[in-house]
Amino acid sequence: MPKFAANLSMMFTEVPFLERFQAAKNAGFSAVEFLFPYDYPAEQLAEKLKDQSLQQVLFNTSPGDMHAGEWGLAALPGREKDARRDIDLALEYARVLGCPSIHVMAGVVPVGAVWEDYQQVFVENIRYAADRFAQYDINVMIEALNPNIKPHYLFSSQYDVLDCVNLIDRPNVFMQLDLFHAQIVDGNLSHLIISLAGCYGHIQIASVPNRHEPDEGEINYTYLFGLLDEINYNGWIGCEYHPRTDTVAGLGWIKPYQS
Repeated sequence: MPKFAANLSMMFTEVPFLERFQAAKNAGFSAVEFLFPYDYPAEQLAEKLKDQSLQQVLFNTSPGDMHAGEWGLAALPGREKDARRDIDLALEYARVLGCPSIHVMAGVVPVGAVWEDYQQVFVENIRYAADRFAQYDINVMIEALNPNIKPHYLFSSQYDVLDCVNLIDRPNVFMQLDLFHAQIVDGNLSHLIISLAGCYGHIQIASVPNRHEPDEGEINYTYLFGLLDEINYNGWIGCEYHPRTDTVAGLGWIKPYQS
């Protein structure tokens, strides 16, 4: 049976962020993820999790200066000090929140830049993160983003992420398999799920093309959830989608999976 985590950055936006923990619990979730925790003290977020008996399963390192077009720093030459500062900060939050996985954001490769230079910086920073996180049994996640969402992000294909994971060569570094992005870039999701089993440590879902609830669009999620059960995937599935209207009104799809 798949285990779903509510993404509090996208879901339950009808209420302020700190109220979304209770909203997720009331909707039947036992776990949450979100993009960034850094606007709030870690202890305050930990109290929200404890109050609602929720597990934090994932969040990201800082995106950097989004107004300047940054979306992560870990691949940017010359920004190694900043990237490792963000990695260390994420580790501090993860320890307080009891979070087992952190997505380390790579960054955008400028047009005309040498992609391999950015990949090499990323590899070294992820090795740093992996070695730091391993002391606390925390995993590093690496994600591909489709170019429609984030043009020129370091990775757009799942296969590029896989190559990088193999190059990094650390036992606590995994792919973050977002099936929304994967369908747009790579397709053949059944093959990805089966052939990459063991390489991904977290999954995220949304409909294609509109990134809404997984009960619409071109992906047959009912089939894919069954396939994940067949291969004994026991990780979390993050609901990283924009609800069509009211979050709770759109949760009919999850009822068969909630005990």
